[in-house]
Amino acid sequence: MSDFLPQQVAGQDIRCVGRLWCWAAAWVAVALWGVLACIAAGGQPRRDWTALRHEMVEREIIAAGITNPRVIEAMRNTPRHEFVPPSERVKAYLDMALPIGHGQTISPPFIVAYMTEQIDPQPEDRVLEIGTGSGYQAAVLSGLVKEVYTIEIVEPLGRRAARDLKRLKYTNVYTRIGDGYQGWPEKAPFDKIIVTCSPEKIPPPLVEQLREGGRMIIPVGQRYQQVFYLLRKEKGQMKVEALRPTLFVPMTGQAEKQRTVHPDPTRPAIVNGGFEERIPSTNELAGWHYQRQLEQVEDPKAPEGTHYARFTNREPGRSAQALQGFALDGRYVKAVRLSARVAAKDVAPGQNPSQLPLIGLLLYDENRALLGETGLGPWQGSFAWQLKTTRIAVPTKTREAILRVGMFGATGELWVDDVRLEPEK
Repeated sequence: MSDFLPQQVAGQDIRCVGRLWCWAAAWVAVALWGVLACIAAGGQPRRDWTALRHEMVEREIIAAGITNPRVIEAMRNTPRHEFVPPSERVKAYLDMALPIGHGQTISPPFIVAYMTEQIDPQPEDRVLEIGTGSGYQAAVLSGLVKEVYTIEIVEPLGRRAARDLKRLKYTNVYTRIGDGYQGWPEKAPFDKIIVTCSPEKIPPPLVEQLREGGRMIIPVGQRYQQVFYLLRKEKGQMKVEALRPTLFVPMTGQAEKQRTVHPDPTRPAIVNGGFEERIPSTNELAGWHYQRQLEQVEDPKAPEGTHYARFTNREPGRSAQALQGFALDGRYVKAVRLSARVAAKDVAPGQNPSQLPLIGLLLYDENRALLGETGLGPWQGSFAWQLKTTRIAVPTKTREAILRVGMFGATGELWVDDVRLEPEK
């Protein structure tokens, strides 16, 4: 476990709440923390894993928009706690990523369910997964399709996942150590392909190995700015649909060698901090991932531009949020200045006093272990537009960061505009 570095912001403690999946972390299952804490203290027996899993599915899978009944049932039945290290098991049924070693993470349950639903798994499908990781995604697919072929480039992870899948009797899952960029040509073609790491461009071998009429979901883009794409092969041609922003670990191997755009960790900045841009053909704001319960509001009186983001939550404990990741190297950037325009309407704590809106900056080391969090807020009540700003010292060990904005369990409305991050070297 990493050391936690609590910071005082606006007179209140913003707690470092554990390590995040590199880029899809959720922070939306805060309502389960009290229950899980009991398990950590030995307060509940192992048989409660099933109840916790079902609660997670109701609150974080179904409530977030997953509707395919077969996918929902698979999420109810797949024991995520069996695929995480013992030190992280208490958090297995939070909708967040968890470290699994070697700088990698297990994806949040919602992301697993979302990607699975998008490929529309059928009982006779043969599915290729790129990026085995812990084996959890393959386990979810196992009960939905005929065969799963999964490739992992990090050998120790691939070996461990293979052992766990065998131990848990997922007999229709076949594992392999190798570079996922090349796919698995001798087992092709595949009806569906799921890619759980992000290349800059879609690997041609994967397109070639997709069967006519098949589907592939893949996160594509720059290191910290990616979009889920759904590809359909129809009459030999690929039809491409942009779905929503996301943030995954990079596809390594051949894909990383071909990357042409590299982030500059000495010049961190917020993309679409004015919430003016949207992803065409979607309801998602550009640049921000894991969006929940927010909308782009058009207003000529917005503090910056003509739009702002409105986060709304009526159910205590449920999250309304957006996240953005970027490179930040503490060896060169000694501090950053974070600022934003914010307003609030009828904001009240959620299920406990710590569930309040904020704009938090989470800092990570080279192993993606959380170093600490600080930022702007938290806030309560109602107030008109105000400029909020703070200077944040950056630990030398910092290599990456995530900015999280939202309600985080509180009720009411938070309006946000003109979010900026400026480095001090």
